[in-house]
Amino acid sequence: MPESVTRNRLLSALPESVLARFQPHLERVELPIRHPLVEANKRPEHVHFITSGLASVVTSNHDHESIEVGHIGFEGMTGAHLLLHTDTTPASTFIQIEGTALRMPSDVFLDLAESDGPTRELFLRYVHCNELQLAYSALANARYSVNERLARWLLMCHDRMRGNDVVLTHEFLALMLGVRRSGVTVAIHILEGVKAIRARRGIIKITDRPLLVNLAGGSYGVPEAEYDRLIGPLSPVA
Repeated sequence: MPESVTRNRLLSALPESVLARFQPHLERVELPIRHPLVEANKRPEHVHFITSGLASVVTSNHDHESIEVGHIGFEGMTGAHLLLHTDTTPASTFIQIEGTALRMPSDVFLDLAESDGPTRELFLRYVHCNELQLAYSALANARYSVNERLARWLLMCHDRMRGNDVVLTHEFLALMLGVRRSGVTVAIHILEGVKAIRARRGIIKITDRPLLVNLAGGSYGVPEAEYDRLIGPLSPVA
């Protein structure tokens, strides 16, 4: 199995016989910051299996207010809504941390996924995990403090990155948490104060993951365990 394929958890979970049918259609692409992968209300031409970097799924209202509702790293793919026979979605997906992906034409992906029952089931299990992650984002936003939500989001980023350095700007963190940048600054200082992280300009280093897990409390862990159960280990550090 080529290394580029094994760097995506979904692709590496496919049986070799199925992956052999996928591989001729996979194209490696670079993903610069802000690169759009799914545009709101437009059918994506490709699905992307992320191999490095981080994509954000963002929803917006008519007042031009936006918040991140999910993110995708090497555990997943973009355009998963296509599996539900839904061509478009009001949400958009773009690259927040530059990286790489293996992309495939959407029509080819759907043909391959729909032609084999176990393959379709694998990808639908991924859709289920995304829906559960969204449910826990709603729980976190309603019942947990900014500090706890920041701990959760950092853990989710850490799960989807390789290494302990997470490249996140205050602007991105404000979008993720739905708060002002000043609120992000205060939350970062609190997590630094207990030595769970160390922050420098544009980079947050995870220094004590178990402490972050403790700080995030019940807002983190259930969707991740579900991914482990249904697909495989979410991350080497999970």
